[in-house]
Amino acid sequence: MERAVPLDDDPIPFITLPNWVKAAGRCGFNIEPVFEELGITTDLLNLETATIERPKLERAMERCVALAQHGHFPFVLGDTFDFDYLPDLETFLSTSPNLRAALRVFDWVRELVNPMLDLRLRERSDGASIVLHFSVVEDPPTPWFSETTFATVVKFGRRLLGEQAPMLGLRFRHRAPEHAAAYQDFFRLPVQFSAAEYALDVDRAVLDAPLPGAYEALHAQARQRIERRLRALPKQQRLVAVIERSFARHPALLGLGIQAMADEIGLHPRTLQRRLAEENTHFADLQTQVRQRLARRYLEDPNTHIDQVSEWLGFSDRRSFTRAFSRWTGMTPSAYRRQR
Repeated sequence: MERAVPLDDDPIPFITLPNWVKAAGRCGFNIEPVFEELGITTDLLNLETATIERPKLERAMERCVALAQHGHFPFVLGDTFDFDYLPDLETFLSTSPNLRAALRVFDWVRELVNPMLDLRLRERSDGASIVLHFSVVEDPPTPWFSETTFATVVKFGRRLLGEQAPMLGLRFRHRAPEHAAAYQDFFRLPVQFSAAEYALDVDRAVLDAPLPGAYEALHAQARQRIERRLRALPKQQRLVAVIERSFARHPALLGLGIQAMADEIGLHPRTLQRRLAEENTHFADLQTQVRQRLARRYLEDPNTHIDQVSEWLGFSDRRSFTRAFSRWTGMTPSAYRRQR
């Protein structure tokens, strides 16, 4: 059994602020009172460094959904999204030689736009899927953020591939909401609810089909500019945070080596080691830190058996966990629980 516990309560980038304003206007309401009510700072002069706390973002979405007079706000928010303040991402997409190359942008969106979103390509013999995970929690509290995400993905897919893009259907984990009928009208795709995962299914052949906007030189230059921007990010927004979120979503990784984590986040192990060294840390140190933090949180739940905690944290048995926990805190897990 796996449990996901958010480890990273740091604010997330809010470079999409203008997009929210534009979407609210299209839905027939003024978003300024919403931001004022929730204490959300609006500073276009420093948009590149603007952030927002995740609970505030969720409350803002809730208020906007309730206030929308025209259209469903999450659909409109996704459909109006553009890389206005990240033009290098737009250039990278529009000059990609094929869809497979363009999908590299998902990793950068996770670091530059919203670290909660984790979009990955999964290929099968009979097709391919763009699968969405929410890397801070097991599932979002509402369908709204998945709606917004796929509204954006479908929009850019049709922009790259044409209106007749071979998209096969959408799958959502949440149950069919009250506005389920609007999904078909908006996405123009078959939609399945209560599915095993969030995913957009596509024809596998389209991944490597040449795109008409391919421009090799500009594509390479855009990538260089994006990587330069990533190197300038604060450390807490970079690889350490990505790894912590991966551990939180899949605690089983805590009992595995660096190869498993490298596979999870799509890096070569040597690249992972090098980038961690640039951030003055080591993979083993991160494993230990996350294990300590999760152990304390799990032990604070009196209904969770200590054997379960040991298993979730990747220890071979309870004795190994007890020795490690005693080394970290100076007391056994049982004593820590009694003290708490």
